[in-house]
Amino acid sequence: MAPSEANGSPRLDTLLIEVVSSTGAHIGAAYLLSDDRQVLLMDTELGLPAPIARAWARIRTNDPMPIAVAVRERRLIWLTGREHLARAFPAVALTLPYHFAAAIAPIRTGDTVWGAFLLLWPAGRVSGLSPRQLDVIEDVCARVGKTLQQAAEVGRPISPAPLPRVLDLRPVRRQDPHADLVALDCLNRLPEGFCVLDVEGCVSLLTAPAADLLLSGPAELVGERLWDALPWLGDPAYEDRYRAAVVGRQVTGFSARNPEGQPLSFLLYPGLSGVTVRISPQAAARGPGHLAPDAVAGGERPPRVIALHEMLHLATNLARAVTAQEVADLVADHVMPVYDVQALAILTTTGGRMRVHASRGYSRQAIDEFDDRPMIPVAPARQLFDSREPEFFSTWDELRQAYPEAIRSDCLSAWAFLPLVTSGHPIGTCILAYDRPHRFGTDERATLTALAGLIGQAFDRARLYDAQHQLAQCLQSSLLPRTLPRIPGLDLAARYVPATPGMDIGGDFYDLIRLDDTMAAAVIGDVQGHDMTAAALMGQVRTAIRSHATAGASPGEVLAHTNRLLVELAPDRFTSCLYLSIDLRTHTACLASAGHPPPLLSHPGSPTQVVDTSPGLLLGIDPDAEYATTDLSLPPGCVLTLYTDGLIEKPGLDLGEAIANLAGRFTPSRGQSLRELADSLIEPAAVEQRTDDIAVLLLRDANNN
Repeated sequence: MAPSEANGSPRLDTLLIEVVSSTGAHIGAAYLLSDDRQVLLMDTELGLPAPIARAWARIRTNDPMPIAVAVRERRLIWLTGREHLARAFPAVALTLPYHFAAAIAPIRTGDTVWGAFLLLWPAGRVSGLSPRQLDVIEDVCARVGKTLQQAAEVGRPISPAPLPRVLDLRPVRRQDPHADLVALDCLNRLPEGFCVLDVEGCVSLLTAPAADLLLSGPAELVGERLWDALPWLGDPAYEDRYRAAVVGRQVTGFSARNPEGQPLSFLLYPGLSGVTVRISPQAAARGPGHLAPDAVAGGERPPRVIALHEMLHLATNLARAVTAQEVADLVADHVMPVYDVQALAILTTTGGRMRVHASRGYSRQAIDEFDDRPMIPVAPARQLFDSREPEFFSTWDELRQAYPEAIRSDCLSAWAFLPLVTSGHPIGTCILAYDRPHRFGTDERATLTALAGLIGQAFDRARLYDAQHQLAQCLQSSLLPRTLPRIPGLDLAARYVPATPGMDIGGDFYDLIRLDDTMAAAVIGDVQGHDMTAAALMGQVRTAIRSHATAGASPGEVLAHTNRLLVELAPDRFTSCLYLSIDLRTHTACLASAGHPPPLLSHPGSPTQVVDTSPGLLLGIDPDAEYATTDLSLPPGCVLTLYTDGLIEKPGLDLGEAIANLAGRFTPSRGQSLRELADSLIEPAAVEQRTDDIAVLLLRDANNN
């Protein structure tokens, strides 16, 4: 006996069929909790196309999905239709863009939850569950829960199947086995073609006229998925219409051209066992849900399918957006062309006043009219106004009736106000504006409502990122020296360039320390990481180096003392550092390196040299590490360049080669301003997309120019 038969699964199958048939649902699925109770696994399903069942076969209990919420909160969830689904669960509405009502009921005994039932009805046919339907659902859930509990108590718990098992609700056939042949003979007499597809889209019956129109016979099609057997019907738009018929129980249709160029009309009529498709020349009348003629065959994809695929792509991109303007730009790029939107803006309110965070398509004057303006009150008659619900205004008159003090900017004529809500609290509004009156259909309202959920989450992340990034940058800038000391006889220039906007901060630092009238110390370094911890640690490194330097320690001793401190403070963070002391009287320097890129030494009229150092370990690795020193002559007029690796590193480029390239293109001329030289180093790197900060410090004996 198979394990599924031994552990009671047939009993669960029978109860699923019972609850589906008794409540009038057309689709049902049973989910069971995994052993660790962290995942809901679809054990059995009835009426779902396999691709959809596979996509929803595994749901984590902490996911923002209706079935996960039903299990977490131990309550029945009822969804009246797609708009309701879009408001409550926007991500689900985007990936299941079909019209259906749904009930999700937890399977439980006492306080123990074992799983849940999912039931679907065609949207609009049921406004709510009747007392009888509720009783049936409650009774079946209780019986399933009891079955699961009893199996667990005797040590034979019922585990979900590895893959969802597909059940069949069709009654046992008692008619003559030749009935199919009689039906086929009758249909063959009609001028239109007919074929029957099961829930998975496989052809089970095909008439002769249909074969003629499809240019393919029963031998090639029966038993095959229509979209796979006929490549010219392989566009996702066509299969999407089929799934809409199966899931939503709606008559749908589409148009396409066969390989001979003949335009055909396909009408899909859903039923208990699948879908009957009527195929006729394009001149025939179209039914409800029909796509525009040649919508796909002529190169233009149907609007609703465009929205679905574009929204899924947008959701992926929004996950990477880190600023409010990036969020607005991504939404504008993906939504404005699809819905013929002319302008978009993201607004928030602070202290009763509106602020425009980002926009696209609005004129500067329009933005100025909105920005810092008091909130526009709603009409007194609108007592049921809810700032968390979307609003759609097809004309200027409709908007003015709702908001008598509204401003009409840029002669726009229709608007969608999409509230951005996270954790149940509104954080802003996304406005979509049209340059002509616009009727918002049910599909469009539902998709835009779901879009608002995605925008809200992305905008909330962007605001949080902006706040954290500003705090981190403020911390980092406060730890870097605002000005470097002026030391007679020493010319210097410093530059610090943060990473590409949108990236995290780093721990790059530099400093110049006056030791006495003729001695100075210069330091440059890079703390591992791109966060506030790196910035804070950078400040501690600078303080430690300055303290040991002013106490008279040699370059090697300065790094050794700082290294021991870092091992204690942050054993999981490492720092590269280059420290040198400069004797302006003898025109010499002594340097020590802790794994830092070597400095460059430039003599006017001669090629720039890479200074040969003896780098020790990075700071923070070995408390007993020692750092050798290198003596260096600084002839009159030479330029010593210190830098961090952000200036030279590129993906796929060897570090030694990158340093050599930098030296090859850096050719200071006699008397050239160090500021100009610093800019010439920074400019090529500044125009590139970088993930690391850049620090540069240039030094020259000013008495020998």
